Amino acid sequence: MRIDGQERTEDGITTAEYAVGTAAGAGFAGLLYKLLTGSFGDQLLGRLFDHVMGLLGIG
Repeated sequence: MRIDGQERTEDGITTAEYAVGTAAGAGFAGLLYKLLTGSFGDQLLGRLFDHVMGLLGIG
């Protein structure tokens, strides 16, 4: 990239993108953990399990 007649590299951009992606992934994992370990998660997993068993003809 050229700005004001000087050549600038974008070497640090890839590192910044990885950092943002890692932070977003960690935040999403934390959110999922909180949702699935509470009563909402118990209900959700129970319904999902019952639905899958119903589809398989087992439950």
